[in-house]
Amino acid sequence: MTSFITYYTFNYFIGGILQHFGSRFGVDVYESGVLGLTEIGGVLTLDTNLVGAILCASLAVWIHNKYYDKELPNMLQIFRGTPLVVIILFPITIVAAIITVIVWPIIQSGIYSMQVFMVNSGVLGVWFFTFLERILIPTGLHHFIYGPVFYGPVAVDGGTINYWIQNLPEFAASTEKLSVLFPQGGLMLTGMGKVFGATGAGIAIYMTAKEENRKKVLGLIVPAVATAVLTGITEPIEFTFLFVAPLLFALHAVLSATMASIAFLFGLSGNFQTGLIDFIFQNWLPLGANHFGTYIMQIIIGLSFTAIYVILFKTLILKFDYPTPGRGDNEIKLTTKKDYKQNKQSIDKDLAREYLDALGGSSNIESITNCATRLRVKVKDTSLVADDNKFKEIGASGVVRAKDNLQVIVGLRVSQVRGEIENLMNSQKHSIH
Repeated sequence: MTSFITYYTFNYFIGGILQHFGSRFGVDVYESGVLGLTEIGGVLTLDTNLVGAILCASLAVWIHNKYYDKELPNMLQIFRGTPLVVIILFPITIVAAIITVIVWPIIQSGIYSMQVFMVNSGVLGVWFFTFLERILIPTGLHHFIYGPVFYGPVAVDGGTINYWIQNLPEFAASTEKLSVLFPQGGLMLTGMGKVFGATGAGIAIYMTAKEENRKKVLGLIVPAVATAVLTGITEPIEFTFLFVAPLLFALHAVLSATMASIAFLFGLSGNFQTGLIDFIFQNWLPLGANHFGTYIMQIIIGLSFTAIYVILFKTLILKFDYPTPGRGDNEIKLTTKKDYKQNKQSIDKDLAREYLDALGGSSNIESITNCATRLRVKVKDTSLVADDNKFKEIGASGVVRAKDNLQVIVGLRVSQVRGEIENLMNSQKHSIH
C-alpha cells in the first residue's frame, strides 16, 4: 500500500509540474495522446513505464525498513509505523518528481532516438531490433521493443502490422523489392528465428540426447518445435534451454538477429513476426506471383541457419554438458515457465522449513508478518530462537532483535517464504488436531 501511495503521489506531482511548467522541461503540449505522456489513475503524467514504478517501490522499501519501527514520543505514537513512513516519503517523492521531470524527457528523447535509429538504419536497425526482441524475453521487457513498432506509431502510423495488411494489394501488384516498398517491415522478420531457429535448436537437443532416450525426446521436441514453427509461440522450446543453458539463449538471440538482417539484405520484408501460418497467408500466397524469388531466397537463408543452429547448439551442449532433455537420468520433459516457478516454490518451502526451525518451531511463534524484505516475527520464548549465525547459514542477511520481536532480513522473496511458513504452521496444527 505504501508503494502504491508513493507511486500515485509521484505521478500526481509530475502531472502538476508539467501542467504549469511543462514548456521549461521540454514538454510543450500537456494533453492526452501526446507522445511521452500517459494517464495513470486519471492523472496525465510522464510515461516512465517500469522505471517510475521501480523507483517509487525502492524508495518506499528503503524508508519502510528504516523508519517503520521507529520509536516516537507517546503523544506521537498514533503516527508510528506506516503513517510515519508515508509522512517521510511525501517530501522525498516531491524531490523525486522534480528530478524525474528534469531527467526523464531527456531519457525519453534517447529512447525515441534509438527507436528511430532502428527504424531508419536499414539492416543494422533490423539486427538490433531483432536481437533486443529476443534477448529481453526472460525479463518481459521485449514488449516495450516490439509493441510501439508493431502496434504503435514509431515506424508508421497505426503500426507495421496494420500498415502491411492495408497495403497488401499494392505490394502484391509491384515487382519492386519488398525491402524497398516497405523498409519498416524489416523489423517484422523476428519470426525467422522462431521458424528456422527453433527447428535447429530442437534437432540439436534430439541429437545430443542419450541413444536410449531419443524416442521419448522426439515425442517431446516435435510438438514444441511444431508450435513454434506454425504459430510463433516459442516458450515450450526456448524455456527448455533458457534456464539450463543461458548461453544458448544468448546465441539464439544473436543468430535470430543475424538471420533476419541477411534476409532483409536480400530484399525480404513483410509480416513475418509470428509463424509459418502467417508466413503463408499474409506473405507467400498473396505476394508469391511477383516476389517468388525473394521467398525462395528466404527459405534458403532460413534452412542454412537451421544447419548453423544444429552445429553450434550441439557443440555447446556437448562441450559444457548442458542438461537438456534426454541427457541425464532424470525424468525426460521440457522445462516450462510453470516448472521454473514450481522449482522456486520448492526452494521457498525448504527455506521456510529452516527458518521455522530457527525460530523455535511453530509453537513458539505468536505472530508473523513481513515488509518488503523482512520477516517480522513475535515469539513466545526467545531462548528457543537460534543465534544470528544460524540465520545467516540459511541465507538471511541479518537479524534485528528487540526483546520478543525479531526482524529476519530474508530478501525480495520474503512474502513467498512467509506464506510457506504459514502453510507449515497450519499443516502442523491440523496434524495435531
